[in-house]
Formats: sequence, C-alpha cells, structure tokens
Amino acid sequence: MPMRQLLLLRHAKSSWDAKGVSDQDRPLSPRGRRAAALMRGAMLDLGLAPDIVLVSPARRTRETLEALQPWDEAPLIEPTAKLYLATAPQLLEVLREMPETARSVLLIGHNPGLHDLSLRLVGGRDAPARTPASDRARTRLAEGYPTGALAEFGIAGSWAQVDTGSGQLIRFLRPRDLPQHGSGAPEA
Repeated sequence: MPMRQLLLLRHAKSSWDAKGVSDQDRPLSPRGRRAAALMRGAMLDLGLAPDIVLVSPARRTRETLEALQPWDEAPLIEPTAKLYLATAPQLLEVLREMPETARSVLLIGHNPGLHDLSLRLVGGRDAPARTPASDRARTRLAEGYPTGALAEFGIAGSWAQVDTGSGQLIRFLRPRDLPQHGSGAPEA
C-alpha cells in the first residue's frame, strides 16, 4: 500500500483587536497574514500539494486557507464543522473518514487538538525518531505547536486505520524557521 501524506496546519496568528467579536469570527492579524504567505511559499518549494483540504469553519482558519491559494492543481476543499476546537480523538475520527483514493490531506485547525494529534501520530513524546531530520522535527514539535506551524506526516496504511503511532513525522515547519525573503526550501 502506498504511503499517504498528512499535512496538519495550525491557523496563522489571529487578531484580538476587535472587541465583541466571537472566537469563531476572529480574523488573522497582519503578522498572521505574513506567516501564512511564508508557509505558502515553503509548501510550494517543497511540492506539498494536497488532494483534499479539510478546514475548520472559524474565520482564522478560512483566511489561512485563502493565503495558501491559488494551487497549481486545485484540491477538493471541505469546510468541516467538526474541526472547530476539536480534540485529537475527534480529529482522528475525521481523518478515518477520508476516501482511500486521497493521496494527500491537509487539515487546517486549532490547538491543542493539532498538537495532541501530532504527538499521538508519532507514538507519544518518548517514541524513537526514525531519522536525524525527523529527530530534529520531533524536538521542535515537542516544544509546542505555534500558530501557522505545519507538520508533514507519512501515513502507512489506510486512512481508516490512522491511529497512535501510525505517522512518520517528515518535517515540522514553524513560521519563524522560514526564510523571510526569496525562496529556498526550509530545513526539515
């Protein structure tokens, strides 16, 4: 069975400036817009192009998605209400419903669920890394999952069986790790 790709992107930094705006309606801050644009460049440089994009209905996640567009080949975009502030088990349920024909899935969501899911996929904080690059990525992942960060996993097996320990962390990119100008793929 071929290796599948799972991309977990936490929404970029949101603004807290507007008083009286609900949590679900908070927009991205200017810093968040810049970070999302940087992540778009990194994804292009690395050839990260999902078949399906699952996005929380929150404004900040939708605006993060908008910053990643346009795609060379447009993915199927599925706004998914279950992703709003979802826990790791809830996120796993959504992933298990992915069609087996999907080669690559991008999920744009929120913490703490994304961080907890990422740690579960690699088998927990103390599971051994498989390569020096994944060891560096795991160290950064263990430190936290900041806004705008992207984790790339290889998933062996079917989407229906994705669970604890079923993901190989390939890279973990934080906006602060990305080159601020020009192109050039970031280090894993």
